[in-house]
Amino acid sequence: MKRFLFLIATLSIIPMHSQDLRDAYRYANTELSGTARFMGMSGAFGALGGDISAISMNPASSAVFLSSSSTITMGYSDLDNSINFNDNNGSSSETNFDLGNIGGVFVFNAKSNNNWRKFSLGVNYTTESNYEENYNIRGFSSNSIDQYFLSYANGIPLDLIDLRENESRSELYSFLGENYGYDAQQAFLGYEGNIIAAEVEDPNNTEYSSLISPGSFDQRYRYAANGLNGKLTFNLGTQYKDFIYLGLNLNSHFINYENSTSFTEFNSNSGSEITEVQFGNNLVTNGEGFSFQLGGIAKVSDNIRFGLTYDSPTWFIMREETTQYLDTNSSLDEFISISPQVINVYPEYRYKTPGKLNGSFAYLFGKRGLISLDYGWKDYTNIEYSSNYNISYADLNNAINDEMKAAGSLRIGGEYRISNFSLRAGYRMEDSPFEENGLVGDLTSYSGGIGYGFGSFNIDLAYNYTNIENDSSTGFINPVSIDRDLSKVILSLTFGL
Repeated sequence: MKRFLFLIATLSIIPMHSQDLRDAYRYANTELSGTARFMGMSGAFGALGGDISAISMNPASSAVFLSSSSTITMGYSDLDNSINFNDNNGSSSETNFDLGNIGGVFVFNAKSNNNWRKFSLGVNYTTESNYEENYNIRGFSSNSIDQYFLSYANGIPLDLIDLRENESRSELYSFLGENYGYDAQQAFLGYEGNIIAAEVEDPNNTEYSSLISPGSFDQRYRYAANGLNGKLTFNLGTQYKDFIYLGLNLNSHFINYENSTSFTEFNSNSGSEITEVQFGNNLVTNGEGFSFQLGGIAKVSDNIRFGLTYDSPTWFIMREETTQYLDTNSSLDEFISISPQVINVYPEYRYKTPGKLNGSFAYLFGKRGLISLDYGWKDYTNIEYSSNYNISYADLNNAINDEMKAAGSLRIGGEYRISNFSLRAGYRMEDSPFEENGLVGDLTSYSGGIGYGFGSFNIDLAYNYTNIENDSSTGFINPVSIDRDLSKVILSLTFGL
């Protein structure tokens, strides 16, 4: 009966799996991705056009094409991480081959006496983010994982998380997830795993203490993730007279992200009843979304071009599933294994990324070369979570508003042509979207490339290097600080149609 009464009191505020600011940033942030020409100039194409990946920067870019064209891009990436966890340094490396970009533009020229000189239709697929990453790290800390379980347990009645006669752990874990949510499940795991104990053996007790004594803790953390954020773009562009290009993109987005983490802790502290803890979590996230882009390019003269683009927010529908297990061992070698074999399927929710404004300038030195500059502005405080179900995201949305901010990005690129050869270079920087750079720091990137034209066929090669620092939370205690170096080698083949 007490469980039922508590359910009535809390049903309207059942929490889901605990999203945090890192989740909000992960899906709102995208990597630089595209053709080798685009990447070789660090994506500074907003006022240039004439490249299939430039459509993702400015939809008017398709109208700059003189004739129909298609491009396929393949990429090799090497991610090197320098990792610090509890003042212990480590490293990891991850390599990946992928199809980063494929698309085409079809150009339809109007009659010579028509002010609307041409129309263009384009379709393009881009992998905006690759989530594949694996690392293991070890360190010593004075903070124990017991604080994680205490933070969820305090305030929850003992009667709710204590097993009934003939009730299995899986049954209670599932019951808590269906009726009370994530917090109650974590409290149950900590209590049933003997990491925490009730202050008094009373069904109404809501205060708990740790069975792990203070001291030093040998901790190990393993993280493995895979998945991607992809975008399929349908484009419409047009040219008015000889100086205005306009375009519209309709974008279909999809996200697939999976991670598996394992946190292990050992201690030999005097008085500790629990000396070993292993806590595993698995997360699967899937989402589909929609966005649109409006853009224009003004050809002020034969040498000067300006571009302006508005990117709408992306409206996602997201779904998540989680599984967990907990193993503990005592000083008397009493082993406890809690593996509910329960998949927590959470109600779908809405996730909205911030919109973006991008202004561009390009100067062309005739047919010999060009220099281009793009500046983008995105307000990350406009990230928003919501749900059709009776679930509150007020705390998370408030945290986003308080701890995130608007961030600028700058891209500079240049190209110099020597006969059929093209030499390219670029620079990119992005401000941290957080008020304090501890979560994610500023991004810096450098690029270079070369291309060769065989008439209606072009081959391009580029190299791009990116550095960014961030803290990747273990979700329990001290964060993992990671200095990321991402190198990409990109090859593109472009065919005239």
